[in-house]
Amino acid sequence: MAVVQANNVLEDGSQIESGPIAFNGPAAPPHGTFVGVYDGHGGPETSRFIVDNLFNNLKKFASEQGGMSADALVKAFSATEEGFLSLVRKSWNSRPQLASVGSCCLVGVIFGGVLYVANAGDSRAVLGRLEKGFRDVTAVQLTTEHNASNETVRAELQTLHPDDSQIVVLRHNVWRVKGLIQVSRSIGDAYLKNAEFNRPPLLSRFRLPQPFHKSILNAEPSIVTHKLCPQDQFLIFASDGLWEHLSNQEAVDIVHNCPRNGIARKLIKAAMQEAARKREMRYSDLKKIDRGVRRHFHDDITVIVLFLDPALVSKNSYSSPIVSLRGGHVPTN
Repeated sequence: MAVVQANNVLEDGSQIESGPIAFNGPAAPPHGTFVGVYDGHGGPETSRFIVDNLFNNLKKFASEQGGMSADALVKAFSATEEGFLSLVRKSWNSRPQLASVGSCCLVGVIFGGVLYVANAGDSRAVLGRLEKGFRDVTAVQLTTEHNASNETVRAELQTLHPDDSQIVVLRHNVWRVKGLIQVSRSIGDAYLKNAEFNRPPLLSRFRLPQPFHKSILNAEPSIVTHKLCPQDQFLIFASDGLWEHLSNQEAVDIVHNCPRNGIARKLIKAAMQEAARKREMRYSDLKKIDRGVRRHFHDDITVIVLFLDPALVSKNSYSSPIVSLRGGHVPTN
């Protein structure tokens, strides 16, 4: 796991959890591995809330269903979304700006030899797969990105909002939902989900001139399930800041050809070197730029690389140390 900060305040959150995927019951709960990358925008509050709540919500629903499932992930996203919107509502008079804070949410869960990937927003998960008969590792993108730059996303929004000619707007060569935000799915961003927040004291730049009666953004994740096989070597989970500067295959080649120790940081360095090259400057000079100003050169970047052990990923009852790592901020509880 590695993180680099570009904004004045680091808006990303991340976590790795390895151990019970359900709460204790009459029998020993099954084990698995959970990975989360939460690319915040407008502030760090939503990504912090996700770190503190999403995994426990998932364990709750997995416990109720007797194991991991795509449905448990959908319910965990929904419960986390509802929890944050409730916080926005309770804080409206004292902290109305919470209504304009949100986060992309990328989650991977390995359980019983199956990989579950859930994504809302434009972070990305990429699998490195060893092709039979070859020594090279091929990049396989696992996620669908919900960004208005994608024609399919714009078409989806236009279908959902046929009477709104301004549902997606091109400004300065960037497509944005309502001219405000690039992603179409997220946790938070209450001001684009519930009209009750489209009013003062929310800052005017976040308020829409026309009232709306239907949620503009949503928090429903796209979910992919994949039965892991011996050819599957590793997984890269990263916020879009990495993928702005590295292709899927470039990232996979770096992981495949370099020592494992410090590999997430090496990916970030490669992305920053490319960001510097695009601006015709040296990497060493880019690192000297103050946070906040540096956001003009690259975004906050969060990367988690997970190496796969074929002997372990197929089991759901293995005994291993419980691991809980959090990145991006100090836990709030």
